[in-house]
Amino acid sequence: MNVFILNTGRCGSTTFIHACRHIGNYSAGHESRARMIGAARLAYPERHIEADNRLAWCLGRLDAAYGDRAYYVHLSREREKVAASFARRREFGIMKAYREGILLEGEPGQSAHALALDYLDTVEANIALFLKDKKNRMDFRLEHAKEDFRAFWHWIGAEGDLDRALAEWDHRYNASAD
Repeated sequence: MNVFILNTGRCGSTTFIHACRHIGNYSAGHESRARMIGAARLAYPERHIEADNRLAWCLGRLDAAYGDRAYYVHLSREREKVAASFARRREFGIMKAYREGILLEGEPGQSAHALALDYLDTVEANIALFLKDKKNRMDFRLEHAKEDFRAFWHWIGAEGDLDRALAEWDHRYNASAD
C-alpha cells in the first residue's frame, strides 16, 4: 500500500515526511520523483509515503496508477498563513510557474497575495475533486499535527518510534520567515 500526502505546499509537508522517517515499515520521501516524466514520475516503491505538492497537477495519472489501492492524506494549514508564505515566494518555485506558465503572466496589478490565494483555491479544488470518491482518505490539519499524526500512524498500521515521529512536529522544516 502506498500513501500520498496531497497538499498545496507551505503547510508542513517537509515536517510530515521527517516524522514518517521514524516509521519502519514504510519508506518516505518529499518530492522524490518530482523531476521525472512518463511512467517514472509515479513509480513509487510499494509501502512508500510521498509528499509532493506537484501531485495536485498529476491527479488523473495518480488515479490511473493507484486509484483506491492507495491511502490519501489531504494536508492543509490555515489559508491566510499559506497564502502569506507563498506571496513571499512570488519570484521562484511553484508561484513563479503558476504566474508565468498557468496564468500567462497574469494581469497587471495582481498582488502576490491575490495570486497566492488563486493558486491555493485551484490546488485545493483539484485535491477535493480527486478525493471525493476515494474510500481511503484522511484530512490532516497542521494546526492539529500531533493529534492527527497519531491517528495517521494507526490508520496506516505504522510500526516504529511514534514518540520520535511526534517530536518532529516540534521542529519547523523548510519554514519561511513569518
